[in-house]
Amino acid sequence: MAVEGIAVLRPNLFPRRADVNQADGTFPNEPHRHVFLAADHESSERRTWAVIALCGLMMFAEIIGGLLFGSIALIADGLHMSTHAGALLLAALAYSYARKHADDARFTFGTGKLGDLAGFTSAIVLAMIALFIGYEAIVRLLQPVPIRFAEAIPIALLGLAVNIVSAWLLSRGGDRHPHGHGHQMEPPAGRKQISIDGSRWALEIFEDGVPPRFRLYVDGTDGAPGAELSIETVRNNGHRQVFALQHRGGYLESIDEIPEPHCFTAQVCTGSEVKCSIAFEDDEPTGSAHRDNNMRAAIIHVAADATVSMFVIVGLVLARTFGWLWMDPVAGIAGAIVIASWSYGLVRDTGAILLDMNPDRKLTDHLRSAIEGDGDRVTDLHLWRVGPGHVAAIISVVTREPRSAAFYRSRLARFKVLSHVTVETSPAAIN
Repeated sequence: MAVEGIAVLRPNLFPRRADVNQADGTFPNEPHRHVFLAADHESSERRTWAVIALCGLMMFAEIIGGLLFGSIALIADGLHMSTHAGALLLAALAYSYARKHADDARFTFGTGKLGDLAGFTSAIVLAMIALFIGYEAIVRLLQPVPIRFAEAIPIALLGLAVNIVSAWLLSRGGDRHPHGHGHQMEPPAGRKQISIDGSRWALEIFEDGVPPRFRLYVDGTDGAPGAELSIETVRNNGHRQVFALQHRGGYLESIDEIPEPHCFTAQVCTGSEVKCSIAFEDDEPTGSAHRDNNMRAAIIHVAADATVSMFVIVGLVLARTFGWLWMDPVAGIAGAIVIASWSYGLVRDTGAILLDMNPDRKLTDHLRSAIEGDGDRVTDLHLWRVGPGHVAAIISVVTREPRSAAFYRSRLARFKVLSHVTVETSPAAIN
């Protein structure tokens, strides 16, 4: 039995280590670095500190203003802002510590998971905030108290403005909407936009709980295409396969299943005429493997505060206009429910990473398909996330051929998300 380690490291913010020996797939004598931080780690850290500074200034302004003008509401909101800044401080310190200790040998697989640990902690804090808001809202619903609308509404508006600016600062590095929903004008995830005779179409490989098949939509919507089309796949080895399509109501679907791996050029044809070609690569995992949960937690804190502010503003306006004092605590309960749901999602996702759960079952299947062939068989495969956009794998292969790690590295080279791979080879039993 032979065990060989290979690594596929992408360029990042840190100096490159020496490449893997191309002859036999072994590492050079120098130490092997395990830097598995997100590509925009330093940018995220700077943005987080900027938002902390903004919240800190607002906190001091509200507390000092409350003391000077005798406003308890301003002082209370300033203290609330301090808890907000404290949660963001946790995210900023996690970024800083992970960066400074990225090469610390005590961390076997680097510090990439520190952001997930901070995100998990923030999620617990969010859950406690949701419980506190819910408790206070229920108490006020049962025992109403007078509301000073002249102060409460402007403060809520000010808090909402600060949160909007904070969310803008934090999200400048990419799409980090806490809900994870796309914009309505964007095509659904996985659909590739194509053009046929001047019309806009969309092609995807659909495999959500069913065997993989092509689906073709007209105009990027679910309207049924009118033309009779077929799809031909061309793989790197020259193998071709034609897929006949049938109407499925709002789209065309291939009759035959698509064999793994899903790495080929798909040609959309009318008869023998090729209308367009588009490349498919199945080497990347779902968004969860790339998600920066530390930044996600920071944005959720801001979004949660903004959500509560909006609910409070609506409740206060209705209470002042119609005398519905119960609207204020009801708005608080609604805000608490929203925050609790976001907290649950963050705990679930970060907890899975901290417990080394498989980050992408689809990627696991693709890795297995890429290796198994010519008599090779994968007997054990472990996959886990070591940082945003970085996945590690341990693979045991039984083979009849004397193949080195370099052979399997060439088969796995297209999986750009793999940052650390260990391959164990064993000879197959001869009958």
